[in-house]
Amino acid sequence: MDQQARGVDVAGVDKSFGDTSVLRGIDLAVEPGTSLALLGPSGCGKTTLLRLIAGLERPDTGSIRVGGETMVEGNSWVPPEKRNIGMVFQDWALFPHLTVGRNVGYGLPRAERKGPRVHEALDMVGLADLADRMPDTLSGGQQQRVALARAIAPRPTVLLLDEPFSNLDSALRVGVRTEVHRLLVELGITSIFVTHDQEEAFVLGDQVAVMQDGRIEQIGAPQDIYRTPSSPWIASFVGEVNVLNGTGSGVVADTVLGELPLATPSNGPVSVLVRPEDLSLSSDGPNTVTLTEYYGHDMMVTVSIDGDTEVQVRAAARASWARGDQVSVAYIGEAANAFV
Repeated sequence: MDQQARGVDVAGVDKSFGDTSVLRGIDLAVEPGTSLALLGPSGCGKTTLLRLIAGLERPDTGSIRVGGETMVEGNSWVPPEKRNIGMVFQDWALFPHLTVGRNVGYGLPRAERKGPRVHEALDMVGLADLADRMPDTLSGGQQQRVALARAIAPRPTVLLLDEPFSNLDSALRVGVRTEVHRLLVELGITSIFVTHDQEEAFVLGDQVAVMQDGRIEQIGAPQDIYRTPSSPWIASFVGEVNVLNGTGSGVVADTVLGELPLATPSNGPVSVLVRPEDLSLSSDGPNTVTLTEYYGHDMMVTVSIDGDTEVQVRAAARASWARGDQVSVAYIGEAANAFV
């Protein structure tokens, strides 16, 4: 790539379709050469925000700038073909009647559609020898990479990806995701991608923006979103979490698991967020294992505390906990987050 990556800045963007408000007060900054994941449930506005940045929709209010250049603000408007932004759609949108090479070259000037840029893009995604094949003769993973090659062939400074792996089966998705991640890092393209998969967002995003009901609820590095969520909803959306009712007294809270340390002082009724990996099990306690789920790399153990509250505990894969075991549960994590 011979073009320098550019950052993306979105400020005060609102968007409605008829009487339905889809985006409200969106502020977003993506540093050049970094990757941002837009994470949220279906219908929260993720794809609409992506389409606004691409220029496929116009916001009702607010501004969008790419590399400091205004794409839209008030009456100012740059059409999508002038923005130098690439986009990979959810269904890949390959032309079934065109060869792989012609698909990749479609967005290039006519004089360059059979030139080295098509070969370069296909080589980047490991498909240089498939230029003459038809899309329906390729696997799902190969078709996804053709769509990516078509998006990067014009050498965009920003790349947008709308749930690009959702049409792949789970085993293939992990491998293709890793290949795309590596390629984007090597190319240094500023990228924004939409996903409803927490693991995908955390693996691919340098930063993660969690969306709900047309708003961005929290933006941060994956580890910050996971360890210090700004609300119980975000905590549960980005991973398993136990929400324990308790009573705060300064930097500790009294819960069914005993006194837990708090990250910030609190007094009175609180909801304490406890990740399963912050708990450990030992034999011969007053609590009962009610369910186990084995994942290979670890296992999740559900424990009934005193026959009332249930908590989830992440245990090592070599553990041999089984339903009916009597156990003790201990807190081994750092100071926990609590919400009033």
